[in-house]
Amino acid sequence: MSIVKINVLNVPADQRETLEKRFASRAGTVEDSDGFEWFELLRPVEGTDNYLVYTRWRDEESFRAWMEGPMKRSHETSSGERPKPAAQGSELWSFEVVQQASPKNDA
Repeated sequence: MSIVKINVLNVPADQRETLEKRFASRAGTVEDSDGFEWFELLRPVEGTDNYLVYTRWRDEESFRAWMEGPMKRSHETSSGERPKPAAQGSELWSFEVVQQASPKNDA
């Protein structure tokens, strides 16, 4: 079954717009990756400065291949340098999907 990776990014209020613009400018960079299934950027509503970057993958190997290739390149500028991070810290959570459900069609 699929795996889920959630990157927890601690983003101060004054960097939220920067973070969201960076993700918007990279739209499409993960969708063509082999094994990619889903992406969501979750903005905190209350009580935390943590954004959640949710990705779902066919397997661990697909995620690792994306991390070492397209993801690494997407964080570099044309000069090969990385821009200053918008987040003050991050933590990666990993999960295996053991159950899932989708809405029933009311046809």
